[in-house]
Amino acid sequence: MIAYIRGTLEEKGIDSIIVEADGVGYEILTYSYVIGKLPGIGEEVKIITYMDVREDSMRLFGFLTSQEKTLFKQLLSVSGVGPKGALSILNELGPDRLIAAVIAADAKAISKANGIGAKTAQKVVLELRDKVSTEGSIFDLDGMGGGGQSAAESSAAKEAVEALTALGYSASDATKAVRSIEANDGMKAEDIIKAALRRL
Repeated sequence: MIAYIRGTLEEKGIDSIIVEADGVGYEILTYSYVIGKLPGIGEEVKIITYMDVREDSMRLFGFLTSQEKTLFKQLLSVSGVGPKGALSILNELGPDRLIAAVIAADAKAISKANGIGAKTAQKVVLELRDKVSTEGSIFDLDGMGGGGQSAAESSAAKEAVEALTALGYSASDATKAVRSIEANDGMKAEDIIKAALRRL
Protein backbone atom coordinates (compact mmCIF):
# COMPACT_ATOMS: atom_id res chain seq x y z
CA MET A 1 0.00 0.00 0.00
CA ILE A 2 1.28 3.47 -0.89
CA ALA A 3 0.94 5.69 2.20
CA TYR A 4 2.19 8.88 0.60
CA ILE A 5 4.12 10.22 -2.37
CA ARG A 6 6.74 12.92 -2.12
CA GLY A 7 7.91 14.42 -5.39
CA THR A 8 7.59 17.22 -7.92
CA LEU A 9 4.17 18.56 -8.84
CA GLU A 10 4.03 18.23 -12.64
CA GLU A 11 0.39 18.90 -13.51
CA LYS A 12 -2.80 20.23 -11.94
CA GLY A 13 -6.20 19.33 -13.35
CA ILE A 14 -9.77 19.96 -12.27
CA ASP A 15 -9.94 16.79 -10.19
CA SER A 16 -6.48 15.26 -10.43
CA ILE A 17 -2.77 16.01 -10.24
CA ILE A 18 0.40 14.33 -11.46
CA VAL A 19 3.36 14.01 -9.11
CA GLU A 20 6.72 12.73 -10.33
CA ALA A 21 8.74 10.73 -7.83
CA ASP A 22 11.93 8.84 -8.74
CA GLY A 23 11.19 9.13 -12.44
CA VAL A 24 7.62 7.84 -12.18
CA GLY A 25 4.61 10.08 -12.77
CA TYR A 26 1.71 9.26 -10.46
CA GLU A 27 -1.79 10.37 -11.41
CA ILE A 28 -3.64 11.15 -8.19
CA LEU A 29 -7.36 11.86 -8.02
CA THR A 30 -8.30 14.60 -5.58
CA TYR A 31 -10.60 17.61 -5.16
CA SER A 32 -10.52 21.39 -5.44
CA TYR A 33 -9.88 21.99 -1.72
CA VAL A 34 -6.57 20.12 -2.03
CA ILE A 35 -5.65 21.50 -5.44
CA GLY A 36 -6.23 25.05 -4.23
CA LYS A 37 -3.74 24.61 -1.39
CA LEU A 38 -0.95 23.09 -3.47
CA PRO A 39 2.14 25.08 -4.49
CA GLY A 40 3.01 25.90 -8.09
CA ILE A 41 4.03 23.49 -10.83
CA GLY A 42 7.60 22.32 -10.34
CA GLU A 43 7.46 22.58 -6.54
CA GLU A 44 7.95 19.66 -4.18
CA VAL A 45 4.82 18.24 -2.58
CA LYS A 46 3.91 15.45 -0.18
CA ILE A 47 0.53 13.86 -0.89
CA ILE A 48 -1.11 11.44 1.54
CA THR A 49 -2.62 8.68 -0.59
CA TYR A 50 -5.35 6.06 -0.52
CA MET A 51 -5.23 3.26 -3.08
CA ASP A 52 -8.53 1.94 -4.38
CA VAL A 53 -7.97 -1.51 -5.88
CA ARG A 54 -10.65 -3.17 -7.98
CA GLU A 55 -10.70 -6.06 -10.43
CA ASP A 56 -10.33 -3.80 -13.44
CA SER A 57 -8.53 -0.75 -12.02
CA MET A 58 -6.20 0.74 -9.44
CA ARG A 59 -6.65 4.39 -8.49
CA LEU A 60 -4.78 6.69 -6.15
CA PHE A 61 -6.66 9.34 -4.20
CA GLY A 62 -4.71 12.19 -2.65
CA PHE A 63 -5.01 14.36 0.45
CA LEU A 64 -2.97 16.95 2.31
CA THR A 65 -3.44 15.46 5.78
CA SER A 66 -4.06 12.09 7.36
CA GLN A 67 -7.28 13.56 8.81
CA GLU A 68 -8.66 14.10 5.29
CA LYS A 69 -7.75 10.54 4.36
CA THR A 70 -9.49 9.21 7.47
CA LEU A 71 -12.63 11.22 6.65
CA PHE A 72 -12.53 9.86 3.09
CA LYS A 73 -12.30 6.27 4.35
CA GLN A 74 -15.09 6.89 6.84
CA LEU A 75 -17.29 8.23 4.04
CA LEU A 76 -16.53 5.10 1.99
CA SER A 77 -17.81 3.01 4.91
CA VAL A 78 -21.27 4.55 4.49
CA SER A 79 -23.54 2.42 2.32
CA GLY A 80 -24.23 4.15 -0.98
CA VAL A 81 -21.10 6.33 -0.91
CA GLY A 82 -18.30 5.43 -3.31
CA PRO A 83 -14.98 7.17 -3.99
CA LYS A 84 -16.59 9.70 -6.34
CA GLY A 85 -19.29 10.55 -3.81
CA ALA A 86 -16.79 10.82 -0.96
CA LEU A 87 -14.66 13.26 -2.96
CA SER A 88 -17.77 15.22 -3.89
CA ILE A 89 -18.71 15.64 -0.22
CA LEU A 90 -15.19 16.71 0.74
CA ASN A 91 -15.09 19.07 -2.24
CA GLU A 92 -18.37 20.71 -1.21
CA LEU A 93 -17.62 21.08 2.49
CA GLY A 94 -13.92 20.64 3.17
CA PRO A 95 -12.76 18.62 6.22
CA ASP A 96 -13.73 21.07 8.98
CA ARG A 97 -17.18 21.89 7.63
CA LEU A 98 -17.87 18.19 7.08
CA ILE A 99 -17.04 17.46 10.72
CA ALA A 100 -19.24 20.39 11.74
CA ALA A 101 -22.13 19.09 9.62
CA VAL A 102 -21.89 15.60 11.10
CA ILE A 103 -21.65 16.93 14.67
CA ALA A 104 -24.66 19.21 14.09
CA ALA A 105 -26.61 16.49 12.22
CA ASP A 106 -26.85 18.88 9.26
CA ALA A 107 -27.73 16.43 6.48
CA LYS A 108 -28.95 19.33 4.32
CA ALA A 109 -25.43 20.75 4.05
CA ILE A 110 -24.05 17.35 3.03
CA SER A 111 -26.80 16.85 0.44
CA LYS A 112 -25.54 19.93 -1.43
CA ALA A 113 -22.60 17.86 -2.67
CA ASN A 114 -22.91 16.85 -6.32
CA GLY A 115 -24.48 13.40 -6.67
CA ILE A 116 -25.45 13.10 -3.00
CA GLY A 117 -29.16 12.82 -2.26
CA ALA A 118 -31.02 13.59 0.95
CA LYS A 119 -31.21 9.92 2.01
CA THR A 120 -27.50 9.36 1.48
CA ALA A 121 -26.67 12.55 3.35
CA GLN A 122 -28.77 11.36 6.28
CA LYS A 123 -26.91 8.03 6.25
CA VAL A 124 -23.61 9.93 6.43
CA VAL A 125 -24.80 11.77 9.53
CA LEU A 126 -26.21 8.68 11.25
CA GLU A 127 -23.29 6.36 10.48
CA LEU A 128 -20.46 8.82 11.13
CA ARG A 129 -21.81 10.71 14.14
CA ASP A 130 -19.93 8.48 16.58
CA LYS A 131 -16.93 7.94 14.33
CA VAL A 132 -15.66 11.35 13.26
CA SER A 133 -12.70 12.68 15.18
CA THR A 134 -12.04 16.35 15.85
CA GLU A 135 -8.30 15.72 16.01
CA GLY A 136 -6.48 17.98 13.59
CA SER A 137 -9.59 20.04 12.85
CA ILE A 138 -10.70 23.48 13.96
CA PHE A 139 -12.50 21.68 16.81
CA ASP A 140 -9.26 20.22 18.16
CA LEU A 141 -9.00 23.04 20.67
CA ASP A 142 -6.45 21.33 22.90
CA GLY A 143 -4.17 21.13 19.87
CA MET A 144 -4.67 24.86 19.34
CA GLY A 145 -3.55 25.69 22.85
CA GLY A 146 -7.07 25.75 24.22
CA GLY A 147 -6.02 24.84 27.73
CA GLY A 148 -6.73 21.98 30.06
CA GLN A 149 -9.79 20.41 31.55
CA SER A 150 -10.60 23.33 33.88
CA ALA A 151 -10.70 26.17 31.33
CA ALA A 152 -12.77 29.14 32.47
CA GLU A 153 -16.19 29.67 30.93
CA SER A 154 -15.17 32.92 29.26
CA SER A 155 -12.11 31.29 27.72
CA ALA A 156 -14.12 28.34 26.40
CA ALA A 157 -16.78 30.65 24.98
CA LYS A 158 -14.13 32.77 23.27
CA GLU A 159 -12.55 29.69 21.70
CA ALA A 160 -15.97 28.55 20.52
CA VAL A 161 -16.64 31.89 18.82
CA GLU A 162 -13.21 31.81 17.15
CA ALA A 163 -13.81 28.27 15.86
CA LEU A 164 -17.25 29.18 14.50
CA THR A 165 -15.94 32.27 12.70
CA ALA A 166 -13.15 30.14 11.22
CA LEU A 167 -15.90 27.94 9.77
CA GLY A 168 -17.37 30.92 7.94
CA TYR A 169 -20.02 32.23 10.34
CA SER A 170 -20.03 35.96 11.06
CA ALA A 171 -18.61 37.06 14.39
CA SER A 172 -21.98 38.48 15.44
CA ASP A 173 -23.89 35.29 14.59
CA ALA A 174 -21.26 33.13 16.28
CA THR A 175 -21.28 35.28 19.41
CA LYS A 176 -25.08 35.35 19.53
CA ALA A 177 -25.28 31.56 19.19
CA VAL A 178 -22.70 30.98 21.94
CA ARG A 179 -24.40 33.45 24.28
CA SER A 180 -27.78 31.81 23.67
CA ILE A 181 -26.58 28.58 25.24
CA GLU A 182 -27.80 28.44 28.80
CA ALA A 183 -25.83 26.94 31.66
CA ASN A 184 -22.58 26.60 29.76
CA ASP A 185 -20.64 27.02 32.98
CA GLY A 186 -18.04 24.26 33.06
CA MET A 187 -18.69 23.21 29.46
CA LYS A 188 -15.70 22.56 27.26
CA ALA A 189 -15.29 24.73 24.17
CA GLU A 190 -16.00 21.73 21.95
CA ASP A 191 -19.35 21.15 23.70
CA ILE A 192 -20.26 24.82 23.31
CA ILE A 193 -19.42 24.63 19.59
CA LYS A 194 -21.64 21.58 19.12
CA ALA A 195 -24.56 23.29 20.85
CA ALA A 196 -24.02 26.54 18.98
CA LEU A 197 -23.93 24.80 15.59
CA ARG A 198 -27.44 23.52 16.22
CA ARG A 199 -28.63 27.11 16.56
CA LEU A 200 -26.90 28.50 13.46
